[in-house]
Amino acid sequence: MIRIAAFGDVHAGLDSAGTIAPGFGDIAERADVLLVAGDLTCHGTPEETAVLVDELAAVPIPVIAVLGNHDHHDDQAEAVVAVLERSGIRVLEGDGVVLDVAGSRLGVAGVKGFGGGFTGACASAFGEPEMKAFVGHTRRIADRLEGTLADLDADLRIALLHYSPIPETLVGERLEIYPFLGSSLLAEAIDRAGAHLALHGHAHGGTEHGLTPGGVPVRNVAQPVLGAAYRVYALPTDGSLPLHAAAASLPQPG
Repeated sequence: MIRIAAFGDVHAGLDSAGTIAPGFGDIAERADVLLVAGDLTCHGTPEETAVLVDELAAVPIPVIAVLGNHDHHDDQAEAVVAVLERSGIRVLEGDGVVLDVAGSRLGVAGVKGFGGGFTGACASAFGEPEMKAFVGHTRRIADRLEGTLADLDADLRIALLHYSPIPETLVGERLEIYPFLGSSLLAEAIDRAGAHLALHGHAHGGTEHGLTPGGVPVRNVAQPVLGAAYRVYALPTDGSLPLHAAAASLPQPG
């Protein structure tokens, strides 16, 4: 059994010091690895990133992250990544990592993702150059996700994103903003490459549970959805249980 702790959308700011760490105090007793589904910061500055790094400094298990839209806001994404990786947090964008966990190989492929909407009501690369660029950007990200997932030499594979690959985990958000919360191109990539679990954030008013059209479990791990510092998803390595059967949460302090 591999225990995956996950959260997203912590939105650390300069005033977050001392508020995040208490929620992760006993994470090593609960999980084998921590995955972060983007929006680590409020505005994407190195200073905010340093606050989060300090808050997670005592987490003793591997931490893997993708950036979210907030982490790009100040146009300092490279500096944000540098602060994270100096602290030992692995940041993925179109690449992957394989860890030896509990006697098995766990592979994680990560991308931020992007928008465009979902099957039956999605944008297409037609018309103005701006629309072609918008959809083309999502397509390129989805293609990188598919290739990385397919190339992982692992027993269990996870897709880690910020934007959602399916509309089901957006339920609760206004329908008008679905195109800005994710894209079905991401789900198509996950289903073609194959994965045991997909994680995303971004949709604060959404729903935790969903499935891709191909049956891959999807979980929205935005902290406002979880109502917790993180959630733990247990992935059996022997096929004896459903891959999404076990979960546990640790409430945030205060």
